[in-house]
Amino acid sequence: MKVKWTSHAENRVYDIAAYIALDSIMEAEKWVDNIFDYVKRLEIFPESGRSIPELPERKDLRELVFKNYRIIYRTEKINTYILTVRNYKQILPINEIT
Repeated sequence: MKVKWTSHAENRVYDIAAYIALDSIMEAEKWVDNIFDYVKRLEIFPESGRSIPELPERKDLRELVFKNYRIIYRTEKINTYILTVRNYKQILPINEIT
């Protein structure tokens, strides 16, 4: 299975990294590398994430938890799409994932 990042999700990652970089550019770069590496596991285990609590009826939508962040993704037959990345404490805007 191939993992594809939406432009929205990539922008969210880089926005978060820019915020982290206010304290440490090296930590921001490390965080970006780590989150992309973490998501690679979906290539082999696309269903390894849990159901999204806000939308339990949507079996195609799942999430991984990476540190304080939720990585929301959608699985299809041959691809997994990363839809957004959100801080765990933020409300998840449903329009970002549906």
